[in-house]
Amino acid sequence: MKKYVLAAALCFGIAASAFAQEEKLVVKPSGRILMDGAIMHSSDDVADAAGEAGFNVPDVRIGMKASYGNWEGKVDVGYARQSLSVKDVFIQYNFDKKNFLRGGYFVHQFGYQSATSSSFKIAMEEPETHSAFGVGGRLLGLMYEHSDDKFMGAASLYTDNQSFKKQTNETGYQGSGLMTRLVYHPCIERGNLFQVGVGLNYELASKNGANMKWTSPYPTRVAKLTAMGVELADAKSDFKFTGEVMAAKGNIGLEAQYIMMNVNQRNLPNYTAWGAYGNLRFLLNSEYTYVKNDAGIATPDPKSWELVAAYNYTDMNDGDILGGKLSDWSLTMNYYINKYMIWRVSGHYVHAGETNTGLAVTANKNDFSVLETRLQIKF
Repeated sequence: MKKYVLAAALCFGIAASAFAQEEKLVVKPSGRILMDGAIMHSSDDVADAAGEAGFNVPDVRIGMKASYGNWEGKVDVGYARQSLSVKDVFIQYNFDKKNFLRGGYFVHQFGYQSATSSSFKIAMEEPETHSAFGVGGRLLGLMYEHSDDKFMGAASLYTDNQSFKKQTNETGYQGSGLMTRLVYHPCIERGNLFQVGVGLNYELASKNGANMKWTSPYPTRVAKLTAMGVELADAKSDFKFTGEVMAAKGNIGLEAQYIMMNVNQRNLPNYTAWGAYGNLRFLLNSEYTYVKNDAGIATPDPKSWELVAAYNYTDMNDGDILGGKLSDWSLTMNYYINKYMIWRVSGHYVHAGETNTGLAVTANKNDFSVLETRLQIKF
């Protein structure tokens, strides 16, 4: 009899221990520091004067991640140029290893650049096409995501980012939208990767139309220079479509994405803009691996050296609305020092101009070049 009692007690103890371990609150600190230096030159006198060479610390963040059973959350606060700003703030419920629901203020899934945060862009900065159409910023909303060995799908319901910063008596009715990213990834083994995907986004303008403005900077954060942009005060809604493809074999990888945007205006013709980019990646001493939840190439192994050749073209001109045209050729070297540190050296040559909106640094043609470096620490 004692044997059965002892066995039952042992089983109960094991079960209680497992339950207690599952429900344990785990809190981990997180942080980020970016240190940049850049030399730049512009053929336009105004842009050249605004883009002085020098050093900057464009991002310092401190935050925490917490988990408790199926629940997890994140709070991230950034400091840059004597200004505090809130970054990610969300709570997430994990139904299982393949499905979760996230709510709060964060970057939602739309297009391939959703696979990496702002400091992990392989050409040092986000492609102008992605930033120009406003699909890489944080939004207040809900996102459901499913990921397995063949498919990743995410769908979001959101309001525009001013709803996180202002009260409704200041904004009036807030802009809102629906966003999705659907990815088919049949090959996710190390050194053998392939995926294709599409994304759709439909957004209604807010009362004051504050979310119907799109701009893109030149590819540096040492200076703040707007390369192109458009603001449509008569906008009613906008629709965006994106297609993406990624493939990698061994130590060679290719990433490409196309984005088209159509804006429905109340009393004026529709406005249409588009852009595309491609990245050719080459790892010198490792092979590319995959991240299922984010649907993209993972950060390469520590001690890896990488070369990235990239091209980006964006056209924001449509009829009488000249938001600008831009071409960006770049070559970047990335050294993944260890799990927490990356050193980058990047050179960009940008041809931009043909704008009449007054948002860009130059309204005519401008040849802009920048050679920059970054040491980043992230934990």
